[in-house]
Amino acid sequence: MWGHPRRTTTAVALVAASALLSGCSGLQTGSSDAELTVSTTTAIIADLVEQVGGDRLDVTSIVPHHGDPHSYEPSPGDAAKVAKADVVFSNGLLLEEPGIMKMVHTNARKPAPKIEIVEKLEQYGGTVIKLEEDLGLNVLWLGWAVEGKVEGDGSQVRTTATKLEGPGELRVYLTDTLGKPKVYIDSADGLDDADSFTLPPEAHTHVNWAFSEPGTYRLSVEGSAETLDGKTEEIGSGTFTFTVGDDAEAPEGAKVLDGGHADVALNAETGKVYVRADDDKSGEPARLPADDVVLNVPDRAKEAVPKEEPYSFLGEAGDELWVLPQAVIGKHVHGDMDPHAWADVANAAAYVRRIEAELIKADPDGKATYEKNAAAYLKTLGALDEEVAKKLATVPEENRKLITTHDAFGYLAKAYGMEVAGFVVPVPNQEPSAAEVEELGDTIREKQVPSVFLEPNLAARADVLRRVAEDQGVGICTIYGDSFDDKVHDYVSMMRHNATELAKCLGKEA
Repeated sequence: MWGHPRRTTTAVALVAASALLSGCSGLQTGSSDAELTVSTTTAIIADLVEQVGGDRLDVTSIVPHHGDPHSYEPSPGDAAKVAKADVVFSNGLLLEEPGIMKMVHTNARKPAPKIEIVEKLEQYGGTVIKLEEDLGLNVLWLGWAVEGKVEGDGSQVRTTATKLEGPGELRVYLTDTLGKPKVYIDSADGLDDADSFTLPPEAHTHVNWAFSEPGTYRLSVEGSAETLDGKTEEIGSGTFTFTVGDDAEAPEGAKVLDGGHADVALNAETGKVYVRADDDKSGEPARLPADDVVLNVPDRAKEAVPKEEPYSFLGEAGDELWVLPQAVIGKHVHGDMDPHAWADVANAAAYVRRIEAELIKADPDGKATYEKNAAAYLKTLGALDEEVAKKLATVPEENRKLITTHDAFGYLAKAYGMEVAGFVVPVPNQEPSAAEVEELGDTIREKQVPSVFLEPNLAARADVLRRVAEDQGVGICTIYGDSFDDKVHDYVSMMRHNATELAKCLGKEA
């Protein structure tokens, strides 16, 4: 009989009492006479901090319960709360939207510890895994990337498009979780300093690349490092070549990329510009000099300009476009390691141990309280871990496949013997092509999944998955990834819901 690879079945009575420990976690708790004021980036981290700190802490979360840490834009009120904090906890590994972390580093008091929990998770008994991105696009999945270190907390690297040669226009844009486009590059009105974007070091993001005409394009870019005190330093430049349409010919001897995952990349330390492409043979990315590679946008990438007014910058509704899509919902800046470590309950315990240690450093007088609260909550998490493993063990092995709206469940899959079966999210606010709908339907049929899973805060942007699931006659269920909502307010409830929903929707009776 299948069991969890590293857990044994024990009584789960402790979990039954977890509601008393967890309570109904809000965005702000604690009393007016709290010993420490703590700011966290997400509600999940806020809940874990509250479990350890209890009444000694006044805890606020920057990202609200319904928010998406990948795209949330902090307000002046968030900055004011961070400015009052004695300690700031974030997840790290580039989970948070870069603007959140820039706001933290800009507004937090210098003496206040700013702890990125997952950066040292393994020292506290946790595990960190590589982020796997394979959505099976039938065209190149192309993002932007920054490699190399930049001195200074909160420093960013700006990449600016300086010149475009080609038969038409290029627009590089991102569609957020609400379907609104944010334009980074638009060659139609000429290129200037506004045709740029910033990323933290060692990060990459997904965007849409839209070309208005077939032919060969050459895009020149340059990079600069920006520090919080306003200093800038140029760090390199280069030119990338695109062939758009099936009739465009690549330069002789160039390596053509027309599928898989790749990034146009700038190295902040060396100043080199190159294409970083996944290498299936070695498992490590290949770094190809920009002059030696061609990025292909074939006719199968042809789309039509959406009719919605926010997309009018792309041209007249119905006009032809050749588009390399962003392929995931919303703004998604991250690095090579998967930041969603809490989806394995054993990792949540490592979060708690790190939080306990940092709170004791900041408030030594509270040591006994923190140790007592942490010990009690770690028992709850241990029992929860067993409960989750036991429930997921009831899922038939052939059904342990996850099709979701977001790549937040790699840790859950690895810890509890499941498989993440990714799928392509077409460009938001554009009708998916018949081929895309057919491909997603084929994936669901081939994997023979009983149900697909939508996250509450992303469900409004998952119309394609919902529609294809209905067409295929499979269930549509709910799973929580990065945030809570009005129904689920704390980590224990979230993981219990996920385990129950997965067991029900993927089980024999699904």
